[in-house]
Amino acid sequence: MRLLVVEDEKHLNKTITERLSKQGYTVDSCFDGEDALYYIENTTYDGIILDVMMPKINGFEVLRIMRSKKILTPVLMLTAKDADEDVIMGLDTGANDYLTKPFSFEILCARIRAMLRVKENVTGSVLEIADLSVDTTTRVVKRGDLAIELSSKEYSILEYLMRNKGIVVSKEKIEENIWNYDYEGTSDVIKVYIHHLRKKIDDGYEKKLLHTVKNVGYVIKED
Repeated sequence: MRLLVVEDEKHLNKTITERLSKQGYTVDSCFDGEDALYYIENTTYDGIILDVMMPKINGFEVLRIMRSKKILTPVLMLTAKDADEDVIMGLDTGANDYLTKPFSFEILCARIRAMLRVKENVTGSVLEIADLSVDTTTRVVKRGDLAIELSSKEYSILEYLMRNKGIVVSKEKIEENIWNYDYEGTSDVIKVYIHHLRKKIDDGYEKKLLHTVKNVGYVIKED
């Protein structure tokens, strides 16, 4: 899941970005509204954490421009402005949620998870296909009753494929959703991760779930 953090207070920005990354999200970040619009207009995000009081263009205006361009990415507004009129303005402009500072990181993560579930029309935290399950809250992956240990990137790729089960996704789409702007690798790296992931979730099982579609990409599906 790829997120954008827009917060002009650099220490808070760094803290949120690092902690969300440790939670398994792919995270880009910037410090003003002008850069935020560049990122938003050129990258597909699953969710955006957007500060209100920022240099160049404030968060309300960023959100207004987004929605006017039919960019429907869920937005959680993060701000010290907690007056009723500010909350109403944010929600009426198109925000999906509003969290005031100071806040606990656990509450922020819970709000993000709820926002993403609404976006994908998911009512629970467990993604399933056949006997494979991925709990997106605990990050526990199981095939039947057997827990499978995955690296952070293996988990992120599997979650992305599970959220798109039955849909063939290209290496480019995986790269776009799993790696941030600092990534300088190649599609061969993705092939390596897919190879390791396939060994962990499919080896030893008669029913194979992770499939390669030659010259197109990869898909999680039942045969």
